[in-house]
Order: sequence, then C-alpha cells, then structure tokens
Amino acid sequence: MRFFNTAGPVRPEEHYCIPALERLDMNEVLRLVRDRKYFVLHAPRQTGKTSVLIALQGLLTRQGYHCLYATVEEAGTGLEDTEQTVRTVLDILAYEARGALDDPFLSGVWRGILAESGPSRALGIALQEWAKASSKPLALLIDEIDALQGGPLLSVLRQLRAGYPKRPEAFPQSVALCGMRDLRDYRIDSTGSPFNIVAKSLRLGDFSREETLALLGQHTAETGQAFTPEARETVWAQTLGQPWLVNALAQEACFESAAGRDRSRAVTDGDIADARERLILRRVTHLDQLAYRLEEERVRQVIEPILAGGDESAVADRDVEYVRDLGLLAMDEPFRIANPVYAEVIPRELTRNAQAALRQDAAWYVGADGGLDSAKLMAAFQTFFRENSERWKDRFAYPEAWPQLLLQAFLQRVLNGGGRIEREFGLGRGRTDLLIVWPRNGGEQKFVVECKVLRGSLEAAVAAGLEQVAGYMDRCAAETGHLVIFDRDEKKPWSEKIFHRSEPNVEIWGM
Repeated sequence: MRFFNTAGPVRPEEHYCIPALERLDMNEVLRLVRDRKYFVLHAPRQTGKTSVLIALQGLLTRQGYHCLYATVEEAGTGLEDTEQTVRTVLDILAYEARGALDDPFLSGVWRGILAESGPSRALGIALQEWAKASSKPLALLIDEIDALQGGPLLSVLRQLRAGYPKRPEAFPQSVALCGMRDLRDYRIDSTGSPFNIVAKSLRLGDFSREETLALLGQHTAETGQAFTPEARETVWAQTLGQPWLVNALAQEACFESAAGRDRSRAVTDGDIADARERLILRRVTHLDQLAYRLEEERVRQVIEPILAGGDESAVADRDVEYVRDLGLLAMDEPFRIANPVYAEVIPRELTRNAQAALRQDAAWYVGADGGLDSAKLMAAFQTFFRENSERWKDRFAYPEAWPQLLLQAFLQRVLNGGGRIEREFGLGRGRTDLLIVWPRNGGEQKFVVECKVLRGSLEAAVAAGLEQVAGYMDRCAAETGHLVIFDRDEKKPWSEKIFHRSEPNVEIWGM
C-alpha cells in the first residue's frame, strides 16, 4: 500500500505522487541541457527539488548523457574553510559517480589534483579531466548548493565559471545548481559581479489545485476511502498546494489518526482541521524549521510589518525576494504569508513563551449554552493589556507587532480549550483580521476580531474599521465582531486610550 510522503525523495512505488518531471517545463529543461547551458533550479525546502533532480538524472542518462546527481549539503559543514569544502565536494562527486554511474575516474584522480593545484583550482581541473575522459557529454545536477557559504561557495562558483568556456569537450556540458535561493542572492566577488554564466533560473512551484486534488484522488483510487468535497477544499485552502503540507495533512488524517485508518468512512473537513492542529502542536520538523527562520533579521524585516499591518514602503525588495525563496511569503501580491497553515504557525511560534506565561482558562468565558462570551473575553483582555502591557512590550522578538501578538497569545491560551483562530495578514492592509471559531451545541460559533494601530484620526480609524469588520463578518458568516484600536502613543494617558463603544453587532475597544 502506498502512503503520503513527508520525508525524503518520492518513490513512486511507495508514495502517492505527482510525476516529478511533470512539475517542470521539460521542453525548456532539455533545451537548456542540449544547448550547453548552466541553470539554476530553486524552491523552498520539502517542495520536491530532490525528487525532480533524481528523475531528471534518469531521463538524461537514457538520452545519452553521462549525468550525475549529487547533494553537497555535507560540504557546508566546512563553513569558511575553503580547502575542507572543496575536498568534501570532490569526495562526494567521486563517491556518487562510482555508485550511480559505475565510474571510478574521479576517485582515482581528485586527491592528487587537490594536492598539486590547491583548493582554488582543484574542482575545476578535476571536472575538466573527467569531461575529457568521458565518452559521453557530462551533465551535473548539484543539489543543496546554498549549504555552502561565504568564501567556499564563491570558490566553487568561480571554478565553475572558469571552466565554462571549455565545455563540452573539456568541462561539463550542462550544470544545474539547485537550492532554496535563486542565484541572484549569490555574489562572486567584492564588486558584486553575479555568477553570470547562468542562462536561466527556474523555480519549482507548489502543486496546483488540480494536482492537489489528484494526489488525494490516488488514495481514494487505491483504498476506496473518499475525501468529502469539503475536506478536499480544506486541504487546498489551508495549504495552497505547498507539497509537504498537502502530504502531511493527508498522511495525518488517513494514516496517523485511528479514525482515519477506517477506510469505510470518508475523510471530512473536521478530520483535516484536527490533523492541522496536531501537526502544529507536535512542531513537526518542517514547521520547526519554518519557525527557526523567523529568527533571521532579513525574515523579521519582512514578516514583522505584515503582522503589524504595516505598508510596503518599509520593506526592502531583496529581503522580500529572499523570504519568498524560503517559501514563507506568497509569490504574488499583495505581500502575505504563503498559506493559512504558515499564517497560523508564525504567530503561535512568536507567542509560544507568552502563552505559557498567561493564566487563562476557557471555562471563565463559556456560558450556560456552551458558547464563548466574546464581549467578556475582549473586556478581560482590555483590562489585562492596561495592567500588563509595560512588562510585555519588550518580551517579543518582533517589537513592532507586540500588541497584536500579545492579543493573539491571550486568545490562543483561551482557545486551547477547544476553539481555533483563523488569521489573515498582509502588507498594506492596515489591519490584522482574526476569526475565532468555537464549538457550540454540535455546531460552530464564529466571531471576528480586527486589530488596527491608530495612525491619524481616531474617528477615521473607527469608521474604516467598522466597514472592514462588517465585510469580514459577512464573508465569514460571523455572529458578532470586535474592532480593537491600539494607540501606540506613549505620551497619552491610559484614560485617553481606553474606551469601549457598542455599534450594531460590533464592539469597539480602545487600548
């Protein structure tokens, strides 16, 4: 029986999968190889790059190339040690050539070349001699190239560039460099010259909606277990086709859950929601790596204004490109978190310590009918914010977004008792939208919380906020709404910042 893959390259005999080579424009890839071009393939982690490269190696081998796939991730442990890095890269290439191609040539020569020529020339000379000795045109698919850093990375790129004019007789005909980042983020020397022999930069995209549904359909075809239409749409809506997330949600719902292993019952949207929550709470490797990236300054420069409802003018284009390459940001505009699962993980990670420190219990806000008293909850937060904001504002790693993050930590601590938050962020929106969903009497209770930072006139902010809350409530079919206005002016007394007004179906809270 096949299953959904969440670790390592896809094996079609073991895993449900979208055929790897269908995820790229193969006419373009084969033209690049045929025309002796060097190119870049980049995509975020666990998107399927390695599976594509391994499949491409097989295709090019069948087409008459001496094609080698190798990952140089281990060479990144040398950090700034160029000799150690080049030594490791040569050892990896030689080892993989022996195993995958039954070709011992590099194994017999690379140590002598390194000893004679040194690390700044050894890789280029070894590839030159290998290409000359090969009876077929040589093609290299080098994975995890951006595991190399600083001087060692530049040395490898310089040597590839130096040998480029000698191809194909005395250097690889085609080289594909694969990693998370586009090569625009690499620089060859202090003048900023790019690695200018690259003909094309290709990005491996996420699954389309059709591919996402097709992957789920493979499970149904092989096991007879259906996904309800709502479940299928939930998988797509929550992941927007991010390959690891699609596989992880489906694997959790169909194989890790005891109820999901009953093939006689269909997988529901509730099963998918439960699977999402379990993955987040377990901080599985993919999501943990995502959280780790939030510590990088370039990432903070982009994500913080999104969480704070800032605008695009404060964000550098190169930082946006970098965060997009990491997969944290959607590829199109407006600037926003890549998908709803990431939009849930990011604030939860940034508020994890705060949640642990807060003393809140859902039972304090639940009425006799089992519903959540949202007005009581928001009033409690307003009191908490006034009494505790001074000691909390310096405890968040993203200081520009601390009021919004503190509110979300407070709500999350309560909702861990059985509800959930759905979040919408985006640069230029001027607000953060939260949808609170709470189980009640076999159904769901929904209310909206919209956060705005006061910029300019309070009445203008309230007027715009009321319109936005009404639109969000209508779209989400929410019963009530709450508009929170954070006033960041430290010179104002609390008596001017704190207020509560009631409008039809909307409560307004000043803080």
